Amino acid sequence: MIRGKIRAEGARIMSLSIQPETTERVPLVVNADGAVLVEGTRVPLDAVIEAFNNGKTAEEIVFSYTTLGLADVYAVIAYYLRHQRDVDDHIAERRRDAGALRARIESHSDVRGIRERLIARQKSQQP
Repeated sequence: MIRGKIRAEGARIMSLSIQPETTERVPLVVNADGAVLVEGTRVPLDAVIEAFNNGKTAEEIVFSYTTLGLADVYAVIAYYLRHQRDVDDHIAERRRDAGALRARIESHSDVRGIRERLIARQKSQQP
């Protein structure tokens, strides 16, 4: 433990105690589908990191995802900065998986012209 005293200009002395050996748990969980979410929310790690990489501050991310706590967002960002390669690899893998799933779904269903078919069906049902 590191102990010290800080004297602010013209102010009283404040004691400071730092415990470098303290570790904090990262508030991330893996759901049944394999998605990494911020604990206690349905917000994926990908969304927080994408927002951060697009220049949003932790406060702006919390404003965008109101179920997130500010301390949790800072913890997730700190984890990302310490493990950037692993997190980026995970996100890239999830995107590849999502692309493959989308391609498989589209190959098994006729999505071409679906909008037009739905509009035509709606018009045919109107009196």
